[in-house]
Amino acid sequence: MVDIARINFLAKKSREVGLTEEEKAEQHKLRREYIDSVVGNMRASLDTTYVVDEDGNKTKLSDNKKH
Repeated sequence: MVDIARINFLAKKSREVGLTEEEKAEQHKLRREYIDSVVGNMRASLDTTYVVDEDGNKTKLSDNKKH
């Protein structure tokens, strides 16, 4: 689970006094984990989403991907 409180703390500290190199690396890592989590959740939602055409035909959204 992503530590949102820590992300927010580091963002506030960055604005107020700055971060050490270690804190910058931690902030980058936490932000990447958060983004990956959001993208994963979005993909999971889209994998269960269907499109219904005007004739009432249901197609899984992931089947409509253009490669």
